[in-house]
Amino acid sequence: MKYLLILSLFFFTLNAADAKQKVTIGLGPYIQTQPYKQDTTPILVPSPVIFFDNSLFYIRWSRFGMYFLGKKEKDFAWGFSITAQPRTYGYTSNESKALEGMDERKTTFEAGIAFSATLDDKYIESMLLTDILRRHDSWIFKTEIGDKYHFGKLNFYPSFIIIYQSQQFLNYYFGVKNSEKIDKIRPAYTPTDGVLIGAQTYIRYPLTKKLSTFINIRADLIPQTAYNSPIVSKRYIYSGLFSLIYTFEY
Repeated sequence: MKYLLILSLFFFTLNAADAKQKVTIGLGPYIQTQPYKQDTTPILVPSPVIFFDNSLFYIRWSRFGMYFLGKKEKDFAWGFSITAQPRTYGYTSNESKALEGMDERKTTFEAGIAFSATLDDKYIESMLLTDILRRHDSWIFKTEIGDKYHFGKLNFYPSFIIIYQSQQFLNYYFGVKNSEKIDKIRPAYTPTDGVLIGAQTYIRYPLTKKLSTFINIRADLIPQTAYNSPIVSKRYIYSGLFSLIYTFEY
């Protein structure tokens, strides 16, 4: 591990010396609705916004990683990386009457292997992630395909998302244990595995040469097996972010 770190720092320094690196930083409110019954409180947190990629390390919004294999050319690049990201699902039993008596379901952090490829402005990325904090203690597989479009100064980055979620993942966030059931009101329930389908877009509008507004809008259709849970009443999860971002080179 010590030699891997030294080697990584060596390549990082070598790469940084060859060309200037572009960094984008910002901060803004992130909001995410929850699909549980009786209008469970949306998740609202301040979110850092960072974009950086020097062909060794990268940060994409709140996800970060390190490449260990790949190739970058003028119009095409591909790479395998180790990556990690937060998981913002979860609730406490006092968020709605429908969840009273339920054990807390916690947010967590996931990490794993990612593959990404870009051609001009088009990209595809697949990730196999596992719960490193051992809360849902399982795994997901995500693939995202997107492109970039220009309308005057306005830049759109729409993408399509498909996520396979394991039975253990869905059971943690949408299941009802025997100890949590209430006869005729909230029966015990164990979902099977399922597939989430989502769509999102990033919208960026420059205010000055370095300062821009940055918006993310996303909608997720949760798996049918999650929707069948006695604590769930909504099929969609909506989320969004608004931020001012600053881009510079070093």
